[in-house]
Amino acid sequence: MPKRCVFCGTRSLPNDASICGACYADLPWAAGQTSIPPLVCAVAKLEYTFPVDAAIKAMKFNRRLDYVPAFADLLLESMACLPDDIDALVPVPLHWRRQAARGFNQAEELCTPLAKFTGLPMLSNVKRVRATPYQSALDAGHRHSNLQLAFSVQGEISAQHVLIVDDVMTTGETCGQLAHALLENGAQCVSALAIARA
Repeated sequence: MPKRCVFCGTRSLPNDASICGACYADLPWAAGQTSIPPLVCAVAKLEYTFPVDAAIKAMKFNRRLDYVPAFADLLLESMACLPDDIDALVPVPLHWRRQAARGFNQAEELCTPLAKFTGLPMLSNVKRVRATPYQSALDAGHRHSNLQLAFSVQGEISAQHVLIVDDVMTTGETCGQLAHALLENGAQCVSALAIARA
């Protein structure tokens, strides 16, 4: 069966990418990587503008998981901008109530193909223990307090350099708070990778 571009619907061959060449060229590309302490490196190669923002919202809130392969391909490309000593992946966890309501964790859906393609282990002992409001609904001043003690690590992290995987990065507060939890439980370094930055 022919594939279709996830953005424009153009038909392609089964072995072609999930994004056609024209749409790929028109994506809102961002500068690349930044450093947001305590993260060693934070990479999001797209801006959170149309059509990327609409696609991410459709994936998260309308169960449009057909976007996952395309976004996973983009994340895999972006990994070339990261340090080469990364030895484990961790998707940003959802609180169990939110995951039950949504039916899935979009970060985990994105992280699974990355683990498969890279051969890196995906950590499963990191939990979100506080049901916090959506970060997108808060101003920068409240994002930090919203995520205080939101994440917990069960046991020790044996990996040295952990890569956090998420869909959108705004101030970096979510990844920063998760990084603190990882560093306090055995990780030596933490970086982050997202589809887009807002």
